Amino acid sequence: MSFNKKRMFMIVCILAIVLLSACGGTEGTASSANGKAEEKPTIQMGQISWAENIAVTNMWKVILENEGYDVEFNLLDMGTQMAALANDKLDINLEVWLPVQDAEYVKQYQDEVNFSEETWYDNAKVGLVVPTYLEDIHSIEDLNKYQAEFDGEITGFDPGAGTMIVTQDVIEEYGLDYKLIPSSEPAMVTELENAIKAEEPIVVPLWNPHRVFSEMELKYLEDPKKVYGEAEKIYHATRQGFAEEYPEVSEWIKNWKMDDEAIGSLMSEVAKAEENGEKAIIGAEKWVEENQDLVNEWLNR
Repeated sequence: MSFNKKRMFMIVCILAIVLLSACGGTEGTASSANGKAEEKPTIQMGQISWAENIAVTNMWKVILENEGYDVEFNLLDMGTQMAALANDKLDINLEVWLPVQDAEYVKQYQDEVNFSEETWYDNAKVGLVVPTYLEDIHSIEDLNKYQAEFDGEITGFDPGAGTMIVTQDVIEEYGLDYKLIPSSEPAMVTELENAIKAEEPIVVPLWNPHRVFSEMELKYLEDPKKVYGEAEKIYHATRQGFAEEYPEVSEWIKNWKMDDEAIGSLMSEVAKAEENGEKAIIGAEKWVEENQDLVNEWLNR
């Protein structure tokens, strides 16, 4: 073979290798692109530092990540969550209390946020709570008689919570000479625990479901004017377009139902994990594993 023919042969071989590599590279890129298209996107979930909210958000994180989704928590107060949903910065909020506690948020964002018509818990209750050893106090109307004993304070939690807004309405409606002191749910529960240990007067806004009712002797004060309403139900809310982008997740969460036993056992598992110095999700993982039949009902299995 002459030198020119050898040279031409080498050039043809090099071109062939380059073309084959290019074809291979294109196929690999297409596969990667298809792989990415098949990946399920990350869901931005709102979370509030309330015991039941920590429990259910971690439960859904476990369930959804078992199904191939990624879930990121956004620890925000209720007002910020609703604004984030309205502005497409958040995908879902798992806890909207109606018809009373979060009614203002529904009124404000009804055209910008999708409020589900499906409830996941139907036996909620909200009101002012005192330790049972305060035997002379039975009603919200009694509070002004003992204003000095309580230092004129109602120990509250997150300032953006619907219950805190309604509690301010309670103060006005009953003409209470009290100030509502905001903090956080953990701080409020700690104040409640400390007061009970010392058998001191304390009044706090609380709700069912909540673990404290199984841990402390407490009673709701009667609310004759029904400012807190009667039975509350818990719903979820999503940003506009969520159901179209996440149809199966939307359907699963609409199917989600919990009774007192289910939510109580979930909260207990999460609390145990936290008491052992573990993350809440460890308790949620255990609960999901032990209640797979119920979870499968939500997932239509």
